[in-house]
Amino acid sequence: MPSTAIPFNGLPIREYLLVGLTSLALTFLLTGPVRLLAFKIGAVAIPRSRDVHTQPIPRLGGLAMYLGICGGMLLAHQLPLLRRSFDYLLDPVGVLVGGGVIMLIGMLDDRFELDALTKFAGQTMSAGIIVLFGIQWVLVWVPWGGNDYGPTGSLISLDMNQGGLLTVLLALVLINAMNFVDGLDGLAAGIGVIASLATCTFSFHLLSQTGNDVVNYAPALISITLAGACIGFLPHNFQPARIFMGDSGSMLIGLTLAAGSTSAAGRQVPNELGPTNTLAVLSPLIVVAAVLFVPLLDLLMAVIRRTRRGLSPFHADKMHLHHRLLEIGHSQRRAVLLIYLWAAVLAFGAVSLSLFDGLVVVWGVAIGLLVALLVSAIPRLRAR
Repeated sequence: MPSTAIPFNGLPIREYLLVGLTSLALTFLLTGPVRLLAFKIGAVAIPRSRDVHTQPIPRLGGLAMYLGICGGMLLAHQLPLLRRSFDYLLDPVGVLVGGGVIMLIGMLDDRFELDALTKFAGQTMSAGIIVLFGIQWVLVWVPWGGNDYGPTGSLISLDMNQGGLLTVLLALVLINAMNFVDGLDGLAAGIGVIASLATCTFSFHLLSQTGNDVVNYAPALISITLAGACIGFLPHNFQPARIFMGDSGSMLIGLTLAAGSTSAAGRQVPNELGPTNTLAVLSPLIVVAAVLFVPLLDLLMAVIRRTRRGLSPFHADKMHLHHRLLEIGHSQRRAVLLIYLWAAVLAFGAVSLSLFDGLVVVWGVAIGLLVALLVSAIPRLRAR
């Protein structure tokens, strides 16, 4: 069974916290000037029938978040221990370049409202950029076959084309899922915090298990800078929001999460992460799936709903998960906090599979999901 201890001793936790706090502070301080810039250039969200806000609110929050991530990574590059993230891999540089491209595309959309095809082309290009910098899946575990990696399944080694394609598809799904879920004040930023902290915790576990292997420095850095940027943006964005992150922010979060998850799990041999029971072997993929669950479920439901009506999958409507929570009687803040709860239970439950006894984790996640379900249904129960 997985270890019940979290052996994080000896890891550069303080350096990572310093980098995360730097990203947080820069994002928080830069959001005000970015808000003024958004007003000046006309990047303002005018209320529409499907929107929850009732007055014009500036966008472009993704610019402040991206600058916060850049500041955190620049500091990490100057720290002797965290510099390893850049010396042996190009993952952080790929995030900066690909993230910069998708942030600029999002800024154009925040100002001029680009068509869906143009945005999709930009998303694909940004995902391709992180692949060119070496962020891609190399090993994938499947639950059949049985080979040298144990009787519980087999490990498939992907070539550059296969791994690159899988990474691009994962990035596109996560980018659009975060874009779809960004409909209430603070929702996308909060999910970004939860998902990135879960990935960061998993990366710390990998560092501990592999004896500070330099391969695992990069995903922890990517995740902690994203978490800091999202936390720094939340005070400006939580209901009532003074600024929206816009597509420049939601797409940046999606791409960075895809890069961090792939960097953490895409190169790992499952049996090196712990004992060979099924839960431990599956833990990297479960972490990725849990990070994706809430936004991906919303995206999947939207695509099915729209195609059944004969509409484009990108056609906007007011039937997302957060809209449904508002319809049954939750306030905006309570709806956002509920989705935070769902995302946290799933993401940290998945990470816990690698840290604690599997049976205990399953029971804990089941209880957490039951509590989340009951809290979500309170307005309906009161009405009845």
